[in-house]
Amino acid sequence: MTKQQSVKEITQLLLTDTLSEEQLQLLHMDERKGVQTALKKYLNRKEKAQQLETQFYRMLQYEQKAYQQGKNIVVGVDEVGRGPLAGPVVAAAVVLDKDVYLPGINDSKQMSRAKRESFYEQLTTSAVTYSFGIVDNQMIDQINIYQATIRAMKQAVAGLTHQPDHLLVDAVDLSDLPYSSEAIIKGDQKSISIAAASILAKVKRDNMMAELHQIYPQYGFDQNQGYGTKTHLAAITKYGITPYHRQSFAPIKS
Repeated sequence: MTKQQSVKEITQLLLTDTLSEEQLQLLHMDERKGVQTALKKYLNRKEKAQQLETQFYRMLQYEQKAYQQGKNIVVGVDEVGRGPLAGPVVAAAVVLDKDVYLPGINDSKQMSRAKRESFYEQLTTSAVTYSFGIVDNQMIDQINIYQATIRAMKQAVAGLTHQPDHLLVDAVDLSDLPYSSEAIIKGDQKSISIAAASILAKVKRDNMMAELHQIYPQYGFDQNQGYGTKTHLAAITKYGITPYHRQSFAPIKS
């Protein structure tokens, strides 16, 4: 590492992440502004990567505990769509490989659409097995949203190609299933398997609502996903409801 190297060359070297501590110390002493800017960006990237790694392994604690108990097929289960005025409730169940490393995975609600879709692609290609459970608005109206959520989750678990040893579920009691299980409050922020299920369910449901938008564009389902936004409520007032609205939900039922 010498001053004969240009700022551009040093920037490229920093992107490769192959410099030794001694070389980095030399860069700290390089007075060129461009070098210091590149070094600061490098250090910020390293810090962010370390934070994501720490978060990932913290979210692996429930899975590791199950593995230590001899439970090899650990299933994450979550749902999306309890609150909307239209559309189904969608649950996902997923089994991740024991050696998976997905830094940055988190509750789907805390991620941008682009990041969710990126993780969705990774999960659908790398998961050991995954499955969806979908309960439509008509069944939600018949049995209530809580029971519909349980039904969707059980459908998702039943669709897996591997028999579960243990279920990690986001805040819903599925203890009547013939597998050990844990209902974890805010589980999509505490378990990588539940976070993965939340991403799968969210992207799946968003795609379904985008398809409904093609049929009923006036309701903005591609943007509101069926939730009761001001524009959605205004559309209901103006156009009435669709066959996909939940008639047991306020303000539709009134």
